[in-house]
Amino acid sequence: MFKKILVMSMALSMTVMSAMASEKTVEVGGAAMYPSKDIIDNAVNSKDHTTLVAAIKAAGLVETLKGKGPFTVFAPTNDAFAKLPAGTVDTLLKPESKATLTKILTYHVVSGNMTAKVIVAAIKKGKGKAEMKTVSGGMLTASLDGKAVKITDEKGGVATVTVADVIQKNGVIHVVDTVLVPQ
Repeated sequence: MFKKILVMSMALSMTVMSAMASEKTVEVGGAAMYPSKDIIDNAVNSKDHTTLVAAIKAAGLVETLKGKGPFTVFAPTNDAFAKLPAGTVDTLLKPESKATLTKILTYHVVSGNMTAKVIVAAIKKGKGKAEMKTVSGGMLTASLDGKAVKITDEKGGVATVTVADVIQKNGVIHVVDTVLVPQ
């Protein structure tokens, strides 16, 4: 009996270890990002995205980004938010700024699974540029600078993708170094 339990326990351990090994993770902000988790469940663990997570909560977008998707999120880091003029983030997090904050955050989201491979192929097909319609209704333009993917907003601001293809169960995240601003 003991031998049978030991064999079953070893088999279960190997199955769990195999499943964990097959789940390709990327580290963002000092935390593993798991493809089996949704955008929010991964983002809350990144120490580089605490401002983004606070903004998502303030805008009431948690349930949306936990939804089925798929979503492509260009996720600004804390340092990206720090580049904004002094006081901007504090103002955006106030309840009376919820509509503006929601517009800015949804401007960072594109419907679908826009992996780096898909974006680069669209850039090549577009002879150097690819336009992507955001959930907020605005446009982002992707281009290449050498091998780096650049995302340009409607006001001419440019973000660089610093970590690409952070696969989630409901989409993909690309970490960016600048907050994108809609018209």
